[in-house]
Formats: sequence, C-alpha cells, structure tokens
Amino acid sequence: MADEGLVSHKRDPIKSSVGNAAAQRRRQHAVTVGKERREALMRTKRLCRVRVSGDSDDASPDDNDMMIEEDQSILEAQTSSAVEELKLAVAHQGKGPTQKRVNALRELRRLLSRSEFPPVEAALQAGAIPLLVQCLSFGSPDEQLLEAAWCLTNIAAGKPEETKALLPALPLLVAHLGEKSSLHVVEQCAWALGNVAGEGEELRNVLLLQGALPALARMLLPNKKSTVRTAAWALSNLIKGPDPRAATELIKIDGIPDRIVRHLKKGDDELATEVAWVIVYLTALSNVATTILAKSDLVEVLIEILGMSTSLQLLIPVLRSLGNLVAGETHITKFVLVARHDLTGNAIQALVKCLKSEHRILKKEAAWVLSNIAAGSVEHKQLIYSSEAMPFLLDLLSTAAFDIKKEVAYVLGNICVAPAEGSGRPNVILDHLVNLVHGGCITGFLDLVRSADVEAARLGLQFIELVLRGMPNGEGPKHVEREDGIDAMERYQFHENEELRSMANELVDCYFGEEYGLDE
Repeated sequence: MADEGLVSHKRDPIKSSVGNAAAQRRRQHAVTVGKERREALMRTKRLCRVRVSGDSDDASPDDNDMMIEEDQSILEAQTSSAVEELKLAVAHQGKGPTQKRVNALRELRRLLSRSEFPPVEAALQAGAIPLLVQCLSFGSPDEQLLEAAWCLTNIAAGKPEETKALLPALPLLVAHLGEKSSLHVVEQCAWALGNVAGEGEELRNVLLLQGALPALARMLLPNKKSTVRTAAWALSNLIKGPDPRAATELIKIDGIPDRIVRHLKKGDDELATEVAWVIVYLTALSNVATTILAKSDLVEVLIEILGMSTSLQLLIPVLRSLGNLVAGETHITKFVLVARHDLTGNAIQALVKCLKSEHRILKKEAAWVLSNIAAGSVEHKQLIYSSEAMPFLLDLLSTAAFDIKKEVAYVLGNICVAPAEGSGRPNVILDHLVNLVHGGCITGFLDLVRSADVEAARLGLQFIELVLRGMPNGEGPKHVEREDGIDAMERYQFHENEELRSMANELVDCYFGEEYGLDE
C-alpha cells in the first residue's frame, strides 16, 4: 500500500484556522520549497567546472578561458567542431583509439564548461548524445567514462528540452553507479543524474523506474565526503515529489536512517546542508519517513545545529525539517517535543536565536516552526508564552515584512486557543489573550484584516473574534474600536469573498450593533 504522504494531518481539532493552518501547511511547503531553493539559495541544476576528484592538472578552468557574451557564437562553432572531432575519434580504428576519444571528449567538456550558458544546443544539434552514450559503454577506460559523464552533466544543466535529450544515456548513467565503477566515475554520473532529476516530475519518474534511487542511496553508506554530498544533492532532487513513494522507499532502505542522521551530525556545513535538504523532503512528503526519523536522534541533532551554526544555507533546511516533524501527526509531535523537557526548551531558545537574526528568511522559517509547536498541546502553548520569544514575536507582528508578520500571527493566535470538544469554537486561554492584547497586538492583526491576502485576512478576523468574545468584563469591543477595528471589518460588507464577508458582518452585527455603547 502506498504511503498516504500527501494527506494533511492536523494536530488539534480546532475549528478555527488560527489553530489548524500551521499544521496544514507542511504539505504546501513541500511543493514550494523546490522553487524557493532554486531561486533563493542554489541552482537545482549545477554546472560542473571542476573534476569531482579535484586532483587533475586541468581540473579547474582557467579564468582566461571564461567566455564573454559576445564570444558565444564562436563558442558554439567550436563546440560543433569538437563534436565532429569526437565522431572521428569514435569511428577511429587505427593506433591509439582510446587516447583520441579521451582527447576529443576532454575538448568538448572544456567547451561545455567555459560559460555560464554552455553551448548545449550546438552540441545537441551536432549529434553529441549518441556519441557520449557510446563512450559510456562498459569496459571503457575510467578517463573516457569520466569525461563522457562530465559532458552529459553540463548538457543536463541546460534548458528543459536539452535535459530531456539525455534520455538515451540514463540507463548507463544509472548502471555506472554500481560497485564495478571507480569512485570518480560514480560521482560524476550521480551529478548528471541529479541535474536530470532537478528538471521535473516526468524525468524523476523515469529515473525511479530505472533504479536510480537505491543506487544513489548506496552512495550514502560510505564515509567519503564528496561522494555523500553529491549523492545527497541528487537524492533531494529525486525524492522531492509531489508523489511521496520515492521518499518512503528511500527511508526504508536498510541503514539509510542512521546514515542520514550521522552525516548531518558529523559532516561539515556543506555536506550537512545537502543531507538536511533530503530530510526536508522526507519529512514533508512521507509519514513513514517522519515516524522513523522521529524515533532517531534527529531532533536533538537539528536543535543542536540551530543553536550552534551560523550558516544560512544550513539553517534554512534544518528549520524546515524541524517544522515538518512538529507539524506531523499528534503522536509524532508528542514524541518529538515533550513539554517540560530540556530538549523542547532548547528548541525554543534556538528558534528565538533565529527570530533575532538579520536574515528575513530565518525569521519567517522560525516563526513557521513555532506556529507548529503552538498548534500542539496547552503545555506547548504555555512553553512558548513563557519564553523569551514573546517580545520578539510581538515586535515582528508590528514591524516585520508581511510574509513574516503572517507567520508570527499564526504563533500568537495559536497560543491563545485551546481545542474545543466536538465542533464548537476554540476555547480561549484567557491570560495569554489578555496579555497579548495589552501588549498591543490588535494593531498587527487588524493590519492583516486590511490586507488583500485572503488567508491573512481570515486569520486576522478570527483573532479579532477571540478578542471580542474572550476579553473579560466586555472589554473586547472597546479595544477593537480604539484601533479602528470597526472600519477594518466594515470594508468587507460587500466583499466578493463570501467567507470573509460573512465573518466580518457577523462580528460587526454581534458586537457593534444598535445597542453598542448605550450602557456607557
């Protein structure tokens, strides 16, 4: 039976989105994180300019070899000529055929590595793919295999249609991940496959059918850093979904959970970053993977990294992984973060560190994780409420960019409500609500009500409902009116969104009707 990894699991049966939405968004993060990673952190596809072994005299391209834009036509002509030379070398039956092929491959590889925009189209039009496939045949010298795989790696880093041109080469690239190939060839083939997997779901499915996943997973088992790093990057592209089956298959491979945690803990920042992205997709897409990893030392390692590391590239996937774990099913969440446990306290402290960061993406991710924790038990809500996170959250609600403000609002909203029995409205945690209102949070929530973002406006209205209903001595309406809340809600009187229109009109009618203010 396939893992039902895309089903949304909620930790609290709260009938308000203040309580629900933080846990629901775990799945949405999974489908957006790939794009974010590509645009904000690193390219999903990567050109290879340096030999994977790093020990060759010609491993690094000379700075003078890098092409400027106006030389692109020259580069394309040279590439076409290089492919013609490769044709002659492949067909050559005379003295030294192997060296001729290696030299021709090396020249083509150099041309494909000399520009930010490699002349891939020229190479394809000249007929490079069939030649490169032929050069990948088993029994060929390692140097020939390495150069051919290197050429394919950079072709796969091109446009979508250029990447798809590698289809005839995929079976051999996967086959060369086996034990009979040298380590350098294995790494280069894995790099090529990672570029192909990064192109999209269609090519990922082809690779999965051809057995790429277990072959790449085996590369995680040794302790050679560069091999593990390349394999982890390729695997993160291969399992990124949206189908959860690949993530579930990976985590079930014997030894993989232990190796993932070990590499995250023992590796340098670069290696740990690649492994952390694998964990992001495992925990976002597969409940099986989330359950297995929650029972390991992973949470402790993630929290330790959050507290110690200063690497932005590493902290982002670590935060996302922790958030995915605490946004899981109720039994997983309680297992991961036990209220009143030192580990949970350390997690809050580490998240506060990220809230203080100058990097906006760390603030947003940290708030998202806290919103998932706050959607848990009353004890979890109290833990956040009593922590040093509160003043930073209140400040961010007033001063941060809109996307951060919205995440912070989920945290603050969640810590003010407790699950209701049956289908009733969420219960108000009175002391939390009172102190937040006195801390000036209504202004920030009304900013959300006034926004064009439907999700944010809904969240803002639901918090205002908590204030109107929950503040003692009937003080709620006065607090809301004082911040021009009536005007903010009345703008929805004829709004096109029926849900928001109904919510706002009901609040105005119920709390600011004809009798409002008559008792004063």
